[in-house]
Amino acid sequence: MNTPKSDRAVVTRFAPSPTGYLHIGGARTALFNWLFARANGGKFLLRIEDTDKERSTPEATKAIFEGLTWLGLNWDGDVVLQASRSDRHAEVAQQMLAQGHAYKCFSTKEEIDAARVVSRAAGHAILFQSPWREVDAADHPDLPFVVRLKAPKTGEITIKDAVQGPVSWKCETLDDLVLLRADGSPTYMLAVVVDDHDMGVTHIIRGDDHLSNAARQSFIYRAMHWDVPVFAHIPLIHGEDGKKLSKRHGALGVEEYRAMGYLPSAMRNYLARLGWSHLNDEYFSTQQAIEWFSLEGIGRSAARFDFKKLNNISGQHIRDSNDAYLLTAIADYLSETGQAALSDVQVANLSRAMPVLKDRAKIIPDIVEKAHFILSNRPFKPDAGASQMLDPVSRGMLNRLTSRLRDVSWDADSLEAVVRKFADSESLKLGAVAQPLRAALTGRTVSPSVFDVMMLIGRDETIVRLEDISV
Repeated sequence: MNTPKSDRAVVTRFAPSPTGYLHIGGARTALFNWLFARANGGKFLLRIEDTDKERSTPEATKAIFEGLTWLGLNWDGDVVLQASRSDRHAEVAQQMLAQGHAYKCFSTKEEIDAARVVSRAAGHAILFQSPWREVDAADHPDLPFVVRLKAPKTGEITIKDAVQGPVSWKCETLDDLVLLRADGSPTYMLAVVVDDHDMGVTHIIRGDDHLSNAARQSFIYRAMHWDVPVFAHIPLIHGEDGKKLSKRHGALGVEEYRAMGYLPSAMRNYLARLGWSHLNDEYFSTQQAIEWFSLEGIGRSAARFDFKKLNNISGQHIRDSNDAYLLTAIADYLSETGQAALSDVQVANLSRAMPVLKDRAKIIPDIVEKAHFILSNRPFKPDAGASQMLDPVSRGMLNRLTSRLRDVSWDADSLEAVVRKFADSESLKLGAVAQPLRAALTGRTVSPSVFDVMMLIGRDETIVRLEDISV
């Protein structure tokens, strides 16, 4: 299937409602719009759909800005606040009224509900058919009214969706949607179309839960003789159990992943792979994603969020990241989670150790935890696992090893040779010596190679740490 073409320069948009956090599904939608715009030399715009005054909050708007900024999804131009454009929305509705593409409906809520009950009882569609659709204006009462779209009632409407393919609806199954409420305020369905047109949006990339909206919104475009954008409705994200992603599956908000210590590049990579693919590539840079991204690469099946895959990709991004960048990421993570900032000495020590710390880390906290041995001061208080390893027998063994380490050449090969020879003399396997040695030097059961630890802290510090736990 080929993507429907537009002769205009590409303009995409992300249009979240500020009623809560930036959902991970919304973040992926924003990413796809951003990638498509960047891949085609176009613009990526941001609109806040804040017309729901009861649920919209400044805090949620701020969370959206911060989430997009953290992900690196920079938008072009000023943010559009939908609520500020209500006069423009009403102006379009009045134009449609004047041109005969809309009409005033004076039916009350009670009348509408009653009509739907009758339709349901008769086994018909419960769409409300307004009795005011063809009533002459001269016969209108002086009562409150809404403005409804006068949608076609015969034939079919077909959307040539860039992801789903051609999708058709019988016009008789689509209602005359409300454009203006009785208080004169515009509805979401009208505001979205007017804003997308006025912002010059050429491609609407959004969740497939909006697919039926595309048909109804197309009527407005056509009534106003506006260019209809290319629609691309992407499948929703499901949990590993195949059900719609929800709180039971774990973290939902972008800020939660930031607080867990994922790198933005890893999140961009993983979210791009949720529903889009390029050959068999799993790990790629953001620049590669921009170069490769196309609507043809988006699948029609729901993507499944898999933390194991996310962690694998995250680990690769950490390993390939510049050490200086990781230092900045660690500082940001500590600040984000309310932890104390590192001193200059700690930063210097962390910088020296970074090549071995990042090797097997999946997220930023892994680096911080593994760096315990070089960020903390002796004497170490071993954690529960390390305490078990440092029983009297192990302490005695390490005491005997200490004497052999005092005069050895302090390089990784020599240190490993000495420890191996010592293990042989004690009739022990290397691990039986290395694990208690790690516990003594780091206070943990997990760390970089014990020989890397010894190289990083040096001979004197190694000896005094072993003396701290001697029996």
